[in-house]
Amino acid sequence: MKRKYMTTSDQTITYYDEGQGEPIFMLHGFPDSADVWRKLIPMFVNQGYRVIAPDMRGFGQSSIPENVGDFSIQFIMADILKLKKFLNIDQPAKLIAHDWGANIGWMLASFYQSEFESYIAISVGHPYSYAKDGGFEQQKKGWYTMAFLFEGLAEELFSQNNWAGLRTFTQNHPELDSHWIPDLSREGRFTAALNLYRANLEPHNNSQTPDIPQSQIPILGIYGTNDLYLSEAQMKNSSKYLDGEFDYVTVKGGHWLPIDEPEFIFDQATKFYNHQTK
Repeated sequence: MKRKYMTTSDQTITYYDEGQGEPIFMLHGFPDSADVWRKLIPMFVNQGYRVIAPDMRGFGQSSIPENVGDFSIQFIMADILKLKKFLNIDQPAKLIAHDWGANIGWMLASFYQSEFESYIAISVGHPYSYAKDGGFEQQKKGWYTMAFLFEGLAEELFSQNNWAGLRTFTQNHPELDSHWIPDLSREGRFTAALNLYRANLEPHNNSQTPDIPQSQIPILGIYGTNDLYLSEAQMKNSSKYLDGEFDYVTVKGGHWLPIDEPEFIFDQATKFYNHQTK
């Protein structure tokens, strides 16, 4: 697969665009790039879908914004919508997203329901459910989100001694040496990745976020029961904040399901899509 690029007034967004047919947008999270979908993209292409998987701003080969605030979810959502328009995709598209991409996916599926016909959220539940229903387990598992907010200190803590902190944090996942560390070692890239947290979770960020509309499009959640960073409750209780169809399934897997459990995701997505066409 070869990346393509879209240049806007302030950003260059790189993306994969593979296959023909009904479009599916795939959104990655931290500390990934569009490469996290490299096992799933061929599966969907072989089933007759067109898959568009962008590198979020600051990640992969996309350009790095100058300011922390430029990583706000509102701007990332705008990137996705601009890319959809750039590719002349006028009809509602399918959406699959993981980790921070799933946060963005929930917002797209809520604020821009006419642009997407269905949504598959991997690992991360609805933002309200994460904040209100994740329970004490989520508070414990989410400790790192506060650590990431300390500019400079977080970069040093997780990257020193050959990225020992990040290795411990991810339980030395195989992606570290093949993708994450090579990507994050490039100038400015680790700070850019952490800025996703700083722009959207900073305690002193008092900007008023509008209430999230209840989505009416069909949504499927996929959760790994061995996830180190997320509780099952934050996925399960997403149904409380939706008007449309919602179901979630579990797999005995960790957090990086697109890499570790691609067959399960593909099988569940296929069942979900077939159900929608009945």
